[in-house]
Amino acid sequence: MADNVQGLEVGSVATFSKAVTQADIDSFAQVTGDTNPLHSNAEYAARTRFKAPIAHGMFGAGAISAALGTKLAPNSVVIYLAQNLRFRAPVMAGDTITATVTVTAVDVERSRVSLETKVSKQDGTDVILGDAQVMVEALG
Repeated sequence: MADNVQGLEVGSVATFSKAVTQADIDSFAQVTGDTNPLHSNAEYAARTRFKAPIAHGMFGAGAISAALGTKLAPNSVVIYLAQNLRFRAPVMAGDTITATVTVTAVDVERSRVSLETKVSKQDGTDVILGDAQVMVEALG
C-alpha cells in the first residue's frame, strides 16, 4: 500500500515567495474591504507600535494558500480544509515573504495531508507560524 498521496509524503516541502508592495497592500484592502488605516495611512500608522503601514495578516497567510494551491502538488487538486495561524511579526511594503509548507502526516485512505506552515521575511524573521490540513486528489 502506498504511503503517499499524489506523490506527497512526510517531509515533502513547497515554497512560494512574493515581494510586497504598498500597491499590493492597497489592493488587498480593496478586495477584502479591510480598509483599516494601519495598512495604508502613513500618518496614522506612525502613531502605532509599527511606525509605518503594515500588510494585513491575511495577506501573509495568502502566501501559504499560494504555496499549497500552486506549488505543493501542481498536477493535483488541493483543497484547503483547515489552517491555524500565529502572527509573530509585521510585514511591510519592501519586504519579501516566503511561505514554506512541510508535510507532517499523510492519511492515504482519506487523501488528507497535514502540514507545518511558516511565512518568513527576507531576513529570516518568522512572521506567521501554524499548521494546515488539505485534501489532495488527482485531477479528473
